[in-house]
Amino acid sequence: DQTLLISFFFKVGAGEINSEHFFALERAHALHKKVLAEDFFRCNQPVKAGKNMGSNGTSDREDLSSCDAEEASDAFDDPGVEETKIEFGVLFDIDGVIALGLNPLPQAREAIRMLICPETGRPRVPFAFVTNGCALGDSKAKKLSQWFDVQVSPDQCIHSQSPLSVFTKWHHKRVLFVGQGPILEIAESLGFTNVCELEDVKKAYPLLDMVDHNNRKSVANGYVENPDFPRIECIISIGEPDRWESYLQLIIDLLVTNGKPDKAPERYPDTHLPILACNMDLVFKAEACMPRFGHGSFLLCLEALYEKITGNALQYTHLIGKPSEITYRFSEHTIAKLAMQIPGAGRIKRIYFVGDNPEVDIKGANLYNKYLGRYRRLSGSLSGPPTIEQIRAIRRQIDISKSRMIPDDAEFMEHSAKLFISILVGTGVYNPNATSMCGPHVYHGHRDIERDDELTKPHFYFDDCHKAVQFIFSKEKFK
Repeated sequence: DQTLLISFFFKVGAGEINSEHFFALERAHALHKKVLAEDFFRCNQPVKAGKNMGSNGTSDREDLSSCDAEEASDAFDDPGVEETKIEFGVLFDIDGVIALGLNPLPQAREAIRMLICPETGRPRVPFAFVTNGCALGDSKAKKLSQWFDVQVSPDQCIHSQSPLSVFTKWHHKRVLFVGQGPILEIAESLGFTNVCELEDVKKAYPLLDMVDHNNRKSVANGYVENPDFPRIECIISIGEPDRWESYLQLIIDLLVTNGKPDKAPERYPDTHLPILACNMDLVFKAEACMPRFGHGSFLLCLEALYEKITGNALQYTHLIGKPSEITYRFSEHTIAKLAMQIPGAGRIKRIYFVGDNPEVDIKGANLYNKYLGRYRRLSGSLSGPPTIEQIRAIRRQIDISKSRMIPDDAEFMEHSAKLFISILVGTGVYNPNATSMCGPHVYHGHRDIERDDELTKPHFYFDDCHKAVQFIFSKEKFK
């Protein structure tokens, strides 16, 4: 191939070229890309697959050079061409990566400083923060800005509920929002126009909440129902509520009555009201000596009760938040939008995700990397950019659980990422020296996400996010 390639350049000038020379050029170019991809994934200090990560830059994945490099060779340009465009973005988890609780990590200050232009105070490369927490984007952006003395925009803060902003199908439905804090403000900021809280349902139907003994005493003295209360068309749970027993009772009431719990159904239906859930974390790490219940624990209770009462499994319309592919698709969409605001940024081909939790951050990044590979294979036969209908058809062909499928109504920027690279850091959940509190048979993931321990292994491991960003800049030859 090299001989033919050299011959090609000499014969172009003489007009003596044939199809064999063109094929040789294509083969050589493809080989260059594959070699560059394999070099990208080659560990600095290769280690055998095992329980713990190795030194900085090492990996515990067995399939790097054979699988990821082969699938993602089109994420790289010819190594002989000097890059002038920024074609990568960076995503960070927050707690355990750039902060512990309310305290930013000193290594994170250095990492963020590398990403910001000192003259303008603006991002040099597109980057954003992805958390399974639930808060208003403005409040998180202000906190991050104060921590790092830089201007962080709300668009750079991706919460578990953030993808709902592009779920336009539900924006004008009558939606019950479940969670704590300013949930009505959060709903409005996402584009929802007709929302209510559980207190509104309790007020309209006072006899439903009998697990609340204070409510029993109240209705004993008289009550008034509201038959004109609008039917609930969808339930969206963005975080664990404060009184689980009341929420579990009334959510199931709404599910089995198609959103109008004014009379009992003749029999429990086989299908139910649409329900969307954000953040599937079973437990989370806080100041306590042991993990605390998360939103995933509340969902587990809801699933168990619904199936026990009705005999049918609860079916989620959408599951959002890490490690669901929907959240990582929204993250790609966000990075692509941010890149449009940065001089010198081109189409984003490679996205790095820096996280501290193998079961959530890393698994989600690797799941989405697999999703991108399947998407490339299915769209590769198209003669041009896919139409909206072709994109929807491709999504439906990708073999993942229905609750994790990218919804047809979601309005995303066009796919450009070819590779999603997972980077684990040792400043949070992951501790290479700690022993697990439970046996290997225990799985804390959600039932709609298959257990695959290989997916919890990162492409690369570093002690902290500063070293991770240094590695990214080195790999991208970015100064």
